Amino acid sequence: NVGCFAHARRKFMEAKKLQGKGKTGKADVALAKIQKLYALESRLKLASVEERWSERQSRAKPLLDDLYDWLTTQKVIESSPLGKAIKYTLSQWPKLIRYVEDGHLSIDNNRAERAIKSLVIGRKNWLFANNPNGADASALLYSIIETAKANGLILYDYLVKCMKELAKPEPDINSLLPWNFSH
Repeated sequence: NVGCFAHARRKFMEAKKLQGKGKTGKADVALAKIQKLYALESRLKLASVEERWSERQSRAKPLLDDLYDWLTTQKVIESSPLGKAIKYTLSQWPKLIRYVEDGHLSIDNNRAERAIKSLVIGRKNWLFANNPNGADASALLYSIIETAKANGLILYDYLVKCMKELAKPEPDINSLLPWNFSH
């Protein structure tokens, strides 16, 4: 399991709101430390898996060590928003740092959450899927759509081409896979 630094960051954002306007506090310190991790990930976005792993070993690990040391030395009320943010982050720590072990992994699961957002929003609209076939059809269609989006395709063009190809007596299904698709 890999943790999500966006969730940890969000908890510190909630704590920051209670610091008062214009005031800098411990939540700001945590957010600044987390932001350094995100800045590194931003620079590594186009790096190879191997480069990402290497940079994380040399650059992210010290930042994570610094954040961990800071988290474990804070004296705060556990039930306060800041206390809850620190407690959450420490309880998730082994999962949160797992991304540095593999260049394929992400610092957060924002991409996955964005991909399923339309499913979550549409949940109430799918009451028609009151049988397994309808549910299977919806799941299949959304899987195809999200995979096409993840591969950077223009969805309308992709679906039109799919419909035209599938109407043929012997469609070339392999050419319709999003990673094989050409305009």
